[in-house]
Amino acid sequence: MTRLGKPMNLVANAKFERELGERLATSGFRFTSQRRHVYDVLLQKLDHPTADDVFMRAKRQMPEISHATVYNCLAALVQCGLVRQVQLQRGATRFCPNMEEHCHYYCDTCGAVFDVTMPAEAPAMASPKGFQVDHYDIAVHGVCASCAGKRKR
Repeated sequence: MTRLGKPMNLVANAKFERELGERLATSGFRFTSQRRHVYDVLLQKLDHPTADDVFMRAKRQMPEISHATVYNCLAALVQCGLVRQVQLQRGATRFCPNMEEHCHYYCDTCGAVFDVTMPAEAPAMASPKGFQVDHYDIAVHGVCASCAGKRKR
């Protein structure tokens, strides 16, 4: 198995599975090979895939997995705080395993999504008096460097 595209030794793999199982259990879910596989798919390529993208990728290594199972796995991973749902535009929800505070930069030309870390303390933006921020859900739209370079040609 891999995590973030790197080979994992058996000890690291067992520790990862134990931590994943504990996180799922604290939210009332069982550890299953399907949940592990869907989470691995999200960690392998950090490109904010849709549920359909995750299904297609998961099916390559686990041909018997169903569309409904992938949706249920994603819902469980979101509910237990291992993955967040990201709505960048009208259309399909995307999924992001980066649980650090960050914002998303979305290229309106090619659809690429980039994570940019935000400081733990509140960013320089006004909020209503007394409002306590739980988390940020910020998407910045524009054109990535690659697409901007193609426009100049």
